Amino acid sequence: MSSSAASIFTARVPGGGDRITQLLERVHLTITGLVVVGGAVLAWAVARWAGSRTIYMVAYAAVGAVAIALGIARRRMDMAAIRSDLPARMREGQTGEVELTIAANKRLSTLLVTEQLHPHLGRASRVAVASLSAGEELQHSYTISAGLRGEYEIGPTIAHWSDPFGLTTRQQVLTEPVKLIVHPAIDAVDDRILARMWEDPPMRPPVSKPWPTGFEFYGMRDYVPGDDLRRVVWSAVAKTGRMLVRESEQGITDKITVLLDTQREWHSPGSPSDTFELAVRIAASVSARHLKDGFSVTLMVNDGELITAARGERAGMLLLDHLARVQPATAGLDAIGERLLGSARRGAHIVLISPHIDTATTNRLRIALDRGGSATVAKVVWEESDPASLARAASLGCRVVQVPVRTSLKRAFDHQIGGGQR
Repeated sequence: MSSSAASIFTARVPGGGDRITQLLERVHLTITGLVVVGGAVLAWAVARWAGSRTIYMVAYAAVGAVAIALGIARRRMDMAAIRSDLPARMREGQTGEVELTIAANKRLSTLLVTEQLHPHLGRASRVAVASLSAGEELQHSYTISAGLRGEYEIGPTIAHWSDPFGLTTRQQVLTEPVKLIVHPAIDAVDDRILARMWEDPPMRPPVSKPWPTGFEFYGMRDYVPGDDLRRVVWSAVAKTGRMLVRESEQGITDKITVLLDTQREWHSPGSPSDTFELAVRIAASVSARHLKDGFSVTLMVNDGELITAARGERAGMLLLDHLARVQPATAGLDAIGERLLGSARRGAHIVLISPHIDTATTNRLRIALDRGGSATVAKVVWEESDPASLARAASLGCRVVQVPVRTSLKRAFDHQIGGGQR
């Protein structure tokens, strides 16, 4: 395949050019073909003005050449493309290999095969086929890199070819696009549910119960075969002579409501928005942690509930699918105020993730706490954050985690929850 033909094909990849290129694709002309057609029109006008039969013949010859080229390029290529199996889901930052096999049933020459990719997955893959005999196969591998969460399409795979004169071009879809869901990245965060108001004096909540690998100290009991020896309290063994193991406390509830503030007004500008993507990553990390601990997780955004009472790995996959698709919205947190209070009445632990805490949200959270619920506020911090919103969150007396943009979630949560802000 010549370098000039390759450059013509490269400029004509769908979605990769300007309006002129898209117009050329619709009329199946290359830039050279468009110049020839324009020259033929100009020559016909000059011939009509000058009354020259010779110039008329030149104009008609140019139009005839383009018509013949269109007829030659009109043929369909007897070929097929097979794309290797792709995962239906990937994690943000993950890479994968794709293998494309091009098979010819008849002899082919001077082709360009392109595999369309979203920019967040990488650059479109292009294979120039100089010649391919009947029954021969050509294999091509390329890498996709999931740069940002979302739902994307890989493909279609399109073959482009031209006539021998390079005046026209045609294309043929070889494989249809397939969907790929990119989940947000997950960090190992620890949002522990504590006994809160019952810590001092030490007193268990009325609905508290033991949890195998729980969070706060619940008590000790006699060792039974099968218990993990790491839970044995050896100091108690030395004092009492009995094998005693430590039990932990589940906390006030096993129902978690993760509330992600999607109001576009308070997030940083840009597409994608840094604060919005950070908030989604916090929601994914917190939800994954609680699902792993066996809790029931309800995911809410400003437009309503995305998933209700999810438990287990399969539900966790569905929850991450929702978070992969979620986008900024215009609705504020007021739209789900009643649902928030309803979660508090059911005794849920609420995790609010937002870059802005206003007075109305503060009042609702205070009512939720008074009704026996518990709450953690993950405050997304950036250079234009309102400092008063952080003060409002701190005034509630619940746990507040400040998460600056471009920081480690694990470090932020460990510092302000695991590190001792009790």
